[in-house]
Amino acid sequence: MTAVDARTELWTARRVNRTALVTMAVMLCAWSVDYIDRFAISMALPSIGAEFALSKSQQGWLVTVFALVYLVCQIPAGYLADRFGARRPMLVTLVLWSLFTALTGVAGTFGLLLLVRALFGVCQGCFPAASFKAVAERTTPANRATASGVMLSASGVGAGLAPLIVGPLLMAVGWRHTFFWMAGCGVVIGVAVWAILPKALPGRLSSLPKEKAAPEVPRSRVLRSPVVWKFALLFCLVNMLAYGLITWVPSYLVEARHLSLAQTGVLAAIPMLVSIGTTILGGWLFDRFFHDRARWFLGGILLVTVVLLGLMVTAGSTAEFTAYETLALGVAGLATMGVFGLPLRVLPPAVIGVGMGILNFGGQVAGAVAPVVMGRLADAFSYPAAFGFLIGTTLLAAVVAFWVPQRAEQFTFAG
Repeated sequence: MTAVDARTELWTARRVNRTALVTMAVMLCAWSVDYIDRFAISMALPSIGAEFALSKSQQGWLVTVFALVYLVCQIPAGYLADRFGARRPMLVTLVLWSLFTALTGVAGTFGLLLLVRALFGVCQGCFPAASFKAVAERTTPANRATASGVMLSASGVGAGLAPLIVGPLLMAVGWRHTFFWMAGCGVVIGVAVWAILPKALPGRLSSLPKEKAAPEVPRSRVLRSPVVWKFALLFCLVNMLAYGLITWVPSYLVEARHLSLAQTGVLAAIPMLVSIGTTILGGWLFDRFFHDRARWFLGGILLVTVVLLGLMVTAGSTAEFTAYETLALGVAGLATMGVFGLPLRVLPPAVIGVGMGILNFGGQVAGAVAPVVMGRLADAFSYPAAFGFLIGTTLLAAVVAFWVPQRAEQFTFAG
């Protein structure tokens, strides 16, 4: 047996599974800090708006400026991840975004606050492609959607914990010192990710069998692929829901329902925490049953979500509003890995960074659009009108779901 063969034999099924489990745990933790840092601004918007005398549209720009810069970074970040691997870019970005989290707390003018949030977007924008690269290198295609579902469930962990953590901090120390505390946690997590992330699997384990795998393609063809951009459009429309609700539900509960920050924190957290389980479940369902039937899986889920959003908008009480919001986000969480599952399974490992960068670029367009559009609708009409915008974008997402490829062999890079 050669030295290479001996090293290959060390990768037992138990070691492969352990590598996937440790990777899932590490990435879940890192992404949770990402989301807590990112969405803390939503809880702080009423306080920031009062201090700087900002309209809702101006408050929306504090979220949108981050999202605009964040989305511009996605594709270049994918190239960096493919070129340098996952570990170093993740460490650098975690530490740097923690620095700009701290600087958010010292901004003395609205203009300076916008600048800091833009630089924060640069740092966080380089993280997703590297993290998808890390998962792709450390999981097999058969369980990749499940592993990625665990990682992406951090959107629920972070967005769910953010109100519970940030709300009490805002009341105890004010919005500025709240960002200092979160920055310190980010640095600790960044170092931990670098230290604990396990070694990547051999290529023969992290790739599809040759008869099923897409041929090796240059990054330029991935960048031009209409199929990849279809998935980016789908993620854009699906992500409108999360960005819209996370940004404006806290303000809605404070201003329209007249709740305290503590009450708002609890009610805003419930839907996000429920989505943790459904995102993980959606990844498992995709791997187990729907990897060849993605269209019907996605389309059905999104149509049910549209109905639940309609009931949410017309809810008469706060409890009813929260119940329907929870159901809508819970059901929508099942669709997350329906969007990512097929690209993660098919994209060759050498170009998965740029491929997922394109998908996340589409998703972050939602982050740039939803907060400002909904802020304008709330200023001009009402909060129900703003939430109605999400009904339209989710319905359009259901239509697009029937336009993307259904199976691995339909996923091509022609274009």
